[in-house]
Amino acid sequence: MRKILVTVLFACVAIHRVECDVTHTSRRAASRAVPNYQNDAVFGSSWERARVLAELEQSVEDWNAEVVATASDAASAVAKRRLIVMPLDDRFDPPPGVFSHGHVQTGDKMSLPKNFFAAIQRNNAEIPWLFEVSRIKGITSERVTVPDSAQESNLDKVVGGALDFRSPSNYIFLPKWMILALSLKPGDVVEVRLITTVPPGSAVRLRPLKSEFLKINNHQAVLETELKHYSSLTRGSTIPFDYLGKRYYFDVVDLRSAPRGEKVPIAKVQDCDLAAEFVRAKDQLQKPK
Repeated sequence: MRKILVTVLFACVAIHRVECDVTHTSRRAASRAVPNYQNDAVFGSSWERARVLAELEQSVEDWNAEVVATASDAASAVAKRRLIVMPLDDRFDPPPGVFSHGHVQTGDKMSLPKNFFAAIQRNNAEIPWLFEVSRIKGITSERVTVPDSAQESNLDKVVGGALDFRSPSNYIFLPKWMILALSLKPGDVVEVRLITTVPPGSAVRLRPLKSEFLKINNHQAVLETELKHYSSLTRGSTIPFDYLGKRYYFDVVDLRSAPRGEKVPIAKVQDCDLAAEFVRAKDQLQKPK
């Protein structure tokens, strides 16, 4: 049943913060600036932001409800959603001892709503569980660029794994590199679906953005260790690794699938016999005159 918009508005004014400080254990998307209700200008601005967010949430929920209502079976009813993008931060970091601890931003894991766990079960999806995040033509806002960003990407979709399934309904939380890969900003709407057709990878070529990474004595071993935090790779994306307190970035320039070594846009790398190599660092490429 469609929510009553006025009710949503009052709820948003009370609990939503503008910077979308939503945790994966509660359903809050609110501004860090507390409205001063004695100031009409501030109150009016806060109300307008709440109204826009409420309408966005309602439109996403309506679309998702239509997916459920028109699905051909129970498995497809939970395998696809439109979701509002929010950034992952350290509050999503799993406790020590869990594999992804310390790798919220240096892996391909995302926080998803619980319907996707049901999708895994109903579709009998095999590990690694992978999810495709796509821009929606005419729905996702125009591409944004971040000044001084290490990433330059115009991808329309990326694939990654699940960090957890505790995101609020209608929201998804992504690592920063995924947001930059799709040229998104917080509050954008994307389409997310369980994907079970990603081929296993056989080889990957990575281009370090800075040649200093190649000066690390055991850089190949570092690569193999850090790639374990990625379930899949997307050609054209720029992924981060951390080593000794420093973050390094790498362009995924080539991907090959097993067993024939065919060139593919996306490949699984978890539990695969993957040959990884580096190409010449980006800062060593000769600039055109």
